[in-house]
Amino acid sequence: MKSRKQTKRKYGQSFPTVEQIQTELNRERYKRRYHNVLKSTIYTLVTVAAVAVLVATLLLPVLRIHGSSMKPTLNEGDIVVSVKGAELHQGDVVAFYYNNKILVKRFIAGPGSWVDIDAYGNVTVNGQALSEPYLTEKALGECDLELPYQVPDGRYFVMGDHRSTSVDSRSSTVGCVSEEQIVGKIVFRVWPLGEVGTVGDSSRR
Repeated sequence: MKSRKQTKRKYGQSFPTVEQIQTELNRERYKRRYHNVLKSTIYTLVTVAAVAVLVATLLLPVLRIHGSSMKPTLNEGDIVVSVKGAELHQGDVVAFYYNNKILVKRFIAGPGSWVDIDAYGNVTVNGQALSEPYLTEKALGECDLELPYQVPDGRYFVMGDHRSTSVDSRSSTVGCVSEEQIVGKIVFRVWPLGEVGTVGDSSRR
């Protein structure tokens, strides 16, 4: 009968020790645990990203400001968060669709209201002078309306804060904004970091 040594020599192999087997088992268990944790992490990240996109699209659209029509309130490159379906009040900043773009202006007057603007840019709504602490300058701007002007039903009269350059409801090019055009009310600025905070609250200015 051949000895164990002779058998090993004949077949050119040796049997693993108990320690080696245990080490290999531990390595396989670790690999399985690692892959399970990795799959779970990826699944969680994908789920969170999907929820974030859904919320951003349906409830809280995130927008980047282009142009200077809302200076000094908002500047080129600012990133803001809007709220869909929020109730609008005079002085709120709103985003709306216009010719496949999104514009941002300030809500001045609602349906049925009478808007008047004098040569110096002073605005009255229904005969009441509008207090506008968010402005640094007033101007009649680009206005081809017959004033005083009554806002049509289901529409909103909006103006940019940079009155001398903004093209808004004062011009027939843009006109008043319908409810269907409104993306949401701008409520918060998230960029730049030094300017993070609420938007549209005149008490901040």
